[in-house]
Amino acid sequence: METFVSIRSLSRKERYEEIIPQITALIEGEADLIANLANTTAALKMALKDEASWLGFYLNKENELVLGPFQGKPACVRIEMGRGVCGTAVLKKQTIIVPDVSKFPGHIYCDPDSKSEIVVPLLRQNAVLGVLDVDSSILGSFDDTDKHYLERIAALLVEVFPQSVH
Repeated sequence: METFVSIRSLSRKERYEEIIPQITALIEGEADLIANLANTTAALKMALKDEASWLGFYLNKENELVLGPFQGKPACVRIEMGRGVCGTAVLKKQTIIVPDVSKFPGHIYCDPDSKSEIVVPLLRQNAVLGVLDVDSSILGSFDDTDKHYLERIAALLVEVFPQSVH
């Protein structure tokens, strides 16, 4: 299948509206989880190129988050449940927006340039399969618009997760 991803809009909401159908087309009919997560990170990085300094997935493997496909600098490979923003999002089973990571107790500094972060858990029947983590080198970069659309994207991905995963 040939794919072409394009972002033309200027507002963040419009960019999400453009990228969601493109992500849907990329993952539709593809059974490989890593391929789907990799294409999603690439498409999201294009859509959030000015906001996201790092964007990727951590997968829940035996009650530990393990680095999955991402775009950006090298990252922490393993994160304990309950540790940092990612581990906290897993325990709370909810999206967490952190406007200033220096004020988040226990924040993990994988990238010293990270200033703000949003983490969206990938939930299936109340089980956390992993998280979508987006960092920015800009303070206060994420808001409810990001939460809304990233949660929609997370829901799309949960649909294509193999049933045997967690």
